[in-house]
Amino acid sequence: MTAEPEVATPVRFDAVFGGSVFCDLVLSGVTLPDVAQSGGEVFADGFALAPGGTATRAVAAARCGTATALFGVLGRDPLGDQVAALLAAEDGLDLRFLQRHPSAHTPVTVALTNAHDRTFVTYEEPGTGVPDRWPGPLPAAATCHTGLADPTPAWVGQLRAAGTTVFGGVGWDPTGAWSATVLQRLSGVDVFVPNEVEALHYTRTDDVTAAVKQLAEHVGTVVVTRGAHGAIAADSSTGEWVELPAVPVTVADPTGAGDVFVAALMTATVQGWDLPTRVRFAGLLASLSVRALGGATSAPRPADVAAFLRAQRPPGDLAKKDWTDIEDWAHRCAPEEETR
Repeated sequence: MTAEPEVATPVRFDAVFGGSVFCDLVLSGVTLPDVAQSGGEVFADGFALAPGGTATRAVAAARCGTATALFGVLGRDPLGDQVAALLAAEDGLDLRFLQRHPSAHTPVTVALTNAHDRTFVTYEEPGTGVPDRWPGPLPAAATCHTGLADPTPAWVGQLRAAGTTVFGGVGWDPTGAWSATVLQRLSGVDVFVPNEVEALHYTRTDDVTAAVKQLAEHVGTVVVTRGAHGAIAADSSTGEWVELPAVPVTVADPTGAGDVFVAALMTATVQGWDLPTRVRFAGLLASLSVRALGGATSAPRPADVAAFLRAQRPPGDLAKKDWTDIEDWAHRCAPEEETR
């Protein structure tokens, strides 16, 4: 890899994201059983190219007005150029730590999706994962996100020792092993955010409530996302338990909703909100993101949140909740003309 210039002096961010950066190719309206049939041709009714992987979370956080840095690697290839251009167009997203690999291809994920389900085909080469060493002085950061499927880089521990709240996540395990070493790594993070399938597999349980309780024995805060069923969170230090339904919307593409949820949860943590408000905010932004194609490209902005809450209050149990902090945030962060 080509050497990147070192940062002269440490800077401060609200959120730092380190991990693999993908080029997502999203094809919507696909009947997934038809894809498995050999020799046929399946047509999609929509297409989007978007930054993926860690970049989805970084874009979502930046769109919330959170001062965000992205640490990862793109290939020096046409797809890498396209992703880099899309990322550079995002206000508030600092790319000084985004490196370019001279020979590896940019990782690619093809997402075949419809309103109810999705499947992924991914290609990734060595050298495009999150680097073990930070280039130059570490920044100061209020929050940081890292993956737990592999050993955590030393710089994550250094950030945590300096006071950063570290969020950890996992992905689908293609080996089917769902190694218990992931649970051992939870001691190195403050907040763990898996989806329901991941939580059940890693805890060897068949009940999400039992899974959350077991995970809470290993980490300070656990938040399990459940797609259309909402989220469950537990704070092991206080015993607080939060269970909220999803905000109902018309779904176009669920790709990246979990990444948007994590970014919003980190943004809400920076705001200093209590656990129920943090989970409610994250769930709202995740729901708003599935109304259009692509995880990063559909991540909502404060004006989208303000417009939704003004025009369509969440129904059912969510209607009874206090949305004041979130509404105030949306109006404070969005330009006045965008909220009208």
